[in-house]
Amino acid sequence: MSDTVPPAVTPTPKSVAEEEAMILSTMQLLLAEKRTALSGLSTGIAIFAFPLSVFSVLIATSHFYETGRVLHWLLPLLAITLGLIVLAVYFVTRSIRRLWFYDRVIRDYKKQHPILSILL
Repeated sequence: MSDTVPPAVTPTPKSVAEEEAMILSTMQLLLAEKRTALSGLSTGIAIFAFPLSVFSVLIATSHFYETGRVLHWLLPLLAITLGLIVLAVYFVTRSIRRLWFYDRVIRDYKKQHPILSILL
């Protein structure tokens, strides 16, 4: 058994330029995660738009059918649209919470590293 110390998990920068590069790459990663959360938000909004359009078509064409005669079609359709609404609400709330988290992390990171205050 040797008494050597294992290398550190995160390498320490050797110069100021390497430290700045690591800070900037970390900020790029955080901004990429924020963009991912924004795309999840837009996906949730798009999923929510579909049940609204289905309901508007059903309401607009309601005088062409009797609800009792097409109930076997309406109930599964309403169950699917309810499921889509739940999925959309999940996507939107999860994305908003992630956006708040990444905004807080970016704000804290900007306070720790003054080079980012110049760029952002």
